Amino acid sequence: MIKHIDFTPKVTQKGGLFKSAQIEKFQDVVDQMNEWRNANGSNNIVSIETVVLPNIHDADEEGSEDTMLGTGRESSSHWYQLIRVWYTE
Repeated sequence: MIKHIDFTPKVTQKGGLFKSAQIEKFQDVVDQMNEWRNANGSNNIVSIETVVLPNIHDADEEGSEDTMLGTGRESSSHWYQLIRVWYTE
């Protein structure tokens, strides 16, 4: 069975009306993926990819698992780079 796991940057400081939220650095996301890989072994990994998705931290979205992410608010859309690992179980 093929499965996947996403490693997304976490919000470290919420944004406000005139201030964007602060998120983890991409290297922090890479480190989280490497910790998972070390704990679970790398023999079952099919591929590792970077994915860029909009607005995954918005309250009305379901994160990286949401199949429809909105960008209708172009002036306030934020795009996030994440790591997706495909593996077999």
